[in-house]
Amino acid sequence: MTLIYKILSRAEWEAAKAAGRFEGSAVDHQDGFIHLSAADQAQETAARYFKDQADLVLLGIEAEGLGEALKWEASRGGALFPHLYRPLLISEVLSEAALSLDADGVPRLGDHLA
Repeated sequence: MTLIYKILSRAEWEAAKAAGRFEGSAVDHQDGFIHLSAADQAQETAARYFKDQADLVLLGIEAEGLGEALKWEASRGGALFPHLYRPLLISEVLSEAALSLDADGVPRLGDHLA
């Protein structure tokens, strides 16, 4: 089982839970897919895109369960990142964790990554 991750605001997550699905954040809508990260990419994603943002949630998702809608595509520096080309169903989320910020304002993922 390969775990992949999504960082999003608590408000986005609560709205998704109420709807039964996550349609994506603003940048996801802009790019046409839901941005996800592998375990070895998630901390850098947090530092680059979520610095100084409080009240964040980290979702853990089984990559294999997403089927053909999940594509591994080149992104930062040519690294392959998981991109989901459909909404994420709440039932597909295996874990959720509230994130705190370190002294530099970067979300701490640490023990939440497998």
